[in-house]
Amino acid sequence: MSFYRQMGRIPKKRHVVFRKEDDSLFREQVMGTKGFSGIQSILYHHNPPTAFYKSEFLGEAEIGYEEQSALRPRHFFTDSVSQEPQDAVLDRQYVLGNEDLTIGVTNPTKSMDYFYRNADGDELLFVHHGTGEVETSFGTLKYRPGDYIVMPVGTIYRVNPNEGPSKFLVVETTSWITTPKRYRNEMGQFLEHSPFCERDFRGPVALNTRTEEGDFKVLTKTRGALHAHYFKQHPLDVEGWDGYLYPWIFNIADFEPITGRIHQPPPVHQTFEGNNFVICSFVPRLYDYHPEAIPAPYYHSNVDSDEVLYYVEGNFMSRKGVKEESITLHPLGIPHGPHPGKIEDSIGKKETLELAVMIDTFRPLKVVEKAQRFEDQDYQYSWIEKK
Repeated sequence: MSFYRQMGRIPKKRHVVFRKEDDSLFREQVMGTKGFSGIQSILYHHNPPTAFYKSEFLGEAEIGYEEQSALRPRHFFTDSVSQEPQDAVLDRQYVLGNEDLTIGVTNPTKSMDYFYRNADGDELLFVHHGTGEVETSFGTLKYRPGDYIVMPVGTIYRVNPNEGPSKFLVVETTSWITTPKRYRNEMGQFLEHSPFCERDFRGPVALNTRTEEGDFKVLTKTRGALHAHYFKQHPLDVEGWDGYLYPWIFNIADFEPITGRIHQPPPVHQTFEGNNFVICSFVPRLYDYHPEAIPAPYYHSNVDSDEVLYYVEGNFMSRKGVKEESITLHPLGIPHGPHPGKIEDSIGKKETLELAVMIDTFRPLKVVEKAQRFEDQDYQYSWIEKK
């Protein structure tokens, strides 16, 4: 998802003199991807973005995966994760991961007293509960339940939740996140059969340029480690910017489901894609309308992908025993499908009100060792039909 946007004051041309009221120069920063061949934006700072006065190595960002164990379906109750005061970054509880992405949750209840950037890849924050704002160098975004917040690689940001609990599903990548290519024409515009359009995407609502001085900490995650950089100038000192690279929001309620006479395969639910993974949205929709249709999905083998589901709300029509905030993993190599009785129950029903986020990865996922604390150990046996 990339189209041109501009905020604040910028000069008429790129790479030319742009002066402040005191006749000193704004500091131009080109922020782009793929070695200046990908999308980029140009930001104009009051101070050099390189002017940190101290740097620290904070240590390896080791997650700690369990040793390989029996291949089986897994189920994690993430509503059991600690409800102690947390922020949106340092208190993330990771559940799954591989070389391409890491999946976890966080329950931010307080504002971050530092700023953060992931220099390894884009991040996605899915807002399950709560409202608040995300301050970024591109401006402030307002979030609400159902929002997918996509933060481009290297973007400095800080999450400030409003009063009341928030809950995010977090996807950290080592690549990029964008919309499926098949829904865009050669110019990048969404096609008429796309389940969303440009009107559904929100960017920053305000550019609040900060010029005060003090002590400001920016944490940077890269190369499997966490680093700190300290500045005397506020890191969100951007006077203006323009380009195609910036944080944006898409709300899951704006995904228009694709339906048919018989059961539609999972790709019709695809919302985003990255390197070796896709993200799908299961939203309220009409069921299949063939007179003999079976709305529940058929059993299928994950031959070349792992399937992860995060359950948001409603009664997920093919599953038993899951609840809001559950995460399930169905690994490649073995088949999976509806729980006993769910196929029969679906026949004749007209619609579903379920809401869930699905992540399919094309390389195997590993389970984080600490996630075993809130795992449903009996989930793997829940397909045994009781006579």
